[in-house]
Amino acid sequence: MADRMKGKVALVTGAGQGIGRAIATRFAAEGAQVVVSDINDENASRVVEEIGTAAKVNHCNTAAEAEVKAAIEFTVDAFGGIDVLVNNAGVSPATTPDWDRMVAINLSGVMYGLKYGCEAVAARGGGSIVNLSSMLGLISVPFPNLEGYTATKHGVVGLTKHYATLYGPRGVRVNCINPGWIETPMTDPIAATEAGRSYMEQGAALGRLGKPEEVAAVALFLASDDASFVTGSSYLVDGGWTAR
Repeated sequence: MADRMKGKVALVTGAGQGIGRAIATRFAAEGAQVVVSDINDENASRVVEEIGTAAKVNHCNTAAEAEVKAAIEFTVDAFGGIDVLVNNAGVSPATTPDWDRMVAINLSGVMYGLKYGCEAVAARGGGSIVNLSSMLGLISVPFPNLEGYTATKHGVVGLTKHYATLYGPRGVRVNCINPGWIETPMTDPIAATEAGRSYMEQGAALGRLGKPEEVAAVALFLASDDASFVTGSSYLVDGGWTAR
């Protein structure tokens, strides 16, 4: 295994399962010290047990500005600084149909991470922030009850560009990943039906759902020095779903 994150400290929100878990474990495997942050302490603890001494648990509800700020301070106190922040925590309409709650977690939570994370990373001398949006941050699909999700994920793309230009002079790179249909607990309810899984698979040029590890590989690139001249960008990881 390469050491592309050796010597780096990373905070990953929503890291107790799915894409966040895959990112946290991949970062640790590449040499990073990782704070596994999640609203579900049990899930986060399991991930830390998998990683070992290079990881610590942090409880954070990203809808609360004070908790996001505290998570970043916790990371700095635990490991002496922060080089990488992954704003991954988010919810889907299946679990959170309420507009205000959707905005609080999917959009405001990311903004809080950027507000405090950019300053902390800049104080370290620069680094990387990776935001998790969605392919629905760039397109739309004709389903009801997706207005909140689509709007917030578009907003994450806008926040990415804003903070990339604001903090670029201080050495902070800010990029965004836009996953398509990935095999996670968030897509499980759709994939559970034959029609739902078929819709997700047949729409992709590769004819399948993605895996969390495939998103984590892109996050690793953006967090590492390999992406030293990449900022303000959105990376689709959708198996060609939006290429139709």
